Amino acid sequence: MTHTYFVTGIGTDVGKTVASAILTEALEADYWKPIQAGDLSNSDTHKVERWVNNSKTKFFDSAFNLKTPMSPHAAAEIDGVTLSKSKVKRPKTSKNLVIEGAGGLLVPISNTQTIADLISKKDRVVVVSRHYLGSINHTLLTIESLRAKGLEVFGIIFNGPLTKTTEDIITRMTKVPVIGRIENEPYIDSHVVKEYAEKFKNELK
Repeated sequence: MTHTYFVTGIGTDVGKTVASAILTEALEADYWKPIQAGDLSNSDTHKVERWVNNSKTKFFDSAFNLKTPMSPHAAAEIDGVTLSKSKVKRPKTSKNLVIEGAGGLLVPISNTQTIADLISKKDRVVVVSRHYLGSINHTLLTIESLRAKGLEVFGIIFNGPLTKTTEDIITRMTKVPVIGRIENEPYIDSHVVKEYAEKFKNELK
């Protein structure tokens, strides 16, 4: 049985793209970033393509490639584009699919919709959390919001050095399984991604 894994984060720059690459490699899944805002010459899709080892993964084009590195709703306005859930059509695949969101869960894509509106109730949502002052609150709020919307929180990936008190309280309060933790790696390449994919694989069944 195949699944769709939707990767969201507790904010921007918490490690969603690295986590998405690891999941894609572990599952030999297809990958899709629905909305890319800014950095079009070195997009998240480009990065995941470089980091994934297996030859089975297909990389689908983003539904929207926006020029400005801003919240999608603002970047779309600059480009004269109207974003909406109805315009973000999921690619068809017979394999597992990893979808990477943009920014945090409630980042707006329009005046009325957010990234959360792109998530299906059938999706396995993976939350990426990185420790900083306030990250416990942001992680709990993200998980609470997902559950309030009736979405399945499949697991958490922690990114960065072990901060036991933070990770312990998050897992105790949410009861969400931990898929794994990504260390503060000096660099990311296909070998590093492969190593984590092997570690995380059993938690994705």
